[in-house]
Amino acid sequence: MKKLFFLLLLFITMSSFGQTFVANYDESKMPAYTLPDPLIFNDGQPVKNKDDWKKRRTELLDLFEKEVYGETPAGKVELSAVVISEKSGLFNGTAIRKEVQLKLKNKAAEVVLHLLIYLPQSGRKVPLFLGYNFNGNHTVSADPDIAVTQSWVRNNPAQGITANRSNESLRGSDATSWPVSDILARGYGMATLYYGDVDPDFDDGFGNGVHALFPGKRNSSSWGSIAGWAWGLSRVMDWLQNEKSIDAKKIIVLGHSRLGKAALWAGINDLRFAMVVSNESGCGGAALSKRIYGETVERINSSFPHWFCLNFRKYNNKEENLTVDQHELLALIAPRPLYVCSAEEDRWSDPKGEFLSCVGASPVYRLLGKQGFPTLEFPGLEQPVTGTIGYHIRPGKHDIKPYDWKCFMDFADGFFKK
Repeated sequence: MKKLFFLLLLFITMSSFGQTFVANYDESKMPAYTLPDPLIFNDGQPVKNKDDWKKRRTELLDLFEKEVYGETPAGKVELSAVVISEKSGLFNGTAIRKEVQLKLKNKAAEVVLHLLIYLPQSGRKVPLFLGYNFNGNHTVSADPDIAVTQSWVRNNPAQGITANRSNESLRGSDATSWPVSDILARGYGMATLYYGDVDPDFDDGFGNGVHALFPGKRNSSSWGSIAGWAWGLSRVMDWLQNEKSIDAKKIIVLGHSRLGKAALWAGINDLRFAMVVSNESGCGGAALSKRIYGETVERINSSFPHWFCLNFRKYNNKEENLTVDQHELLALIAPRPLYVCSAEEDRWSDPKGEFLSCVGASPVYRLLGKQGFPTLEFPGLEQPVTGTIGYHIRPGKHDIKPYDWKCFMDFADGFFKK
């Protein structure tokens, strides 16, 4: 099913209004570009110290909000939670599984999220990975007791998915992307929820999902789905931080592809996340926009017009006019640990552009007294490079693999298990 899903996404991404987009995969055909310096204020003055960086960070965050992801509404919602199911003794008596229903409610609407949690049965507070899944919690594991998502999903007649509703045929279909037993064996917990619970992934004019909680007239800098998914992760964090079995100071937000973009934006806006992991997040994520390699700003805005704010469309085929680029986005995570990874055959996501963003973010980490990114040389396959920023590229295509998870946990161990 996963293969069919990504083939469908590739078709959608490569074709628009009957025209085929031809991506550039030739480094020699990239335009000349100059990256903005994250340590130069908008007025041209240099950032000299940590206090200066706090002001510069505010400048950059404002630019990304208004020009790329959109401004998240300031209103609050009521959060309530109910444990729907709980089972201990899993994985030979070593783990606990919980299903928790979270409700986000205000006068405008109510949004229901379904959180799946696995924790080591150790009696100790543990660090935890939090991230969205693409197709429903029941796809993460073959466990027959996990509820099938009732939220909107993309139709796939080959899998018997019609009327935008999932079914049993997908149970465990994405288990390789969530190696639960490996995560638990390393002493980490994991929590996941279906991203469509937070905001269904289609262009509906922002009338559903968490956008419905904040109705009203939209403008050119109103938030899109990436920002909505990021906001949803913070609402899950609101609940997780009070769970007695979870170390709230060691919660790691991660995501793959579009959900890697959301993880980055969540980690930037919510400083409670102790570490951020971006797996093959590409354009609008970790990859530099000005390189014009693989997916471009125009292509992503055309294929997924609901992901970003309207202002981002000003840069369709005009990336040279961007006053920010994605190395500055990564810099906003400093001084917290950041891990970025790519796949050799995922040229659409521009692995080198993701690597160069790590390089470009490093001076901010160094200013804040951290190692940053320790190399200027693009690494070989399966040769992770780690400072306070980590990076690897592995063989294969656009996916998240057990090898990636091993690297995430190896990296996290260095900060959370010293």
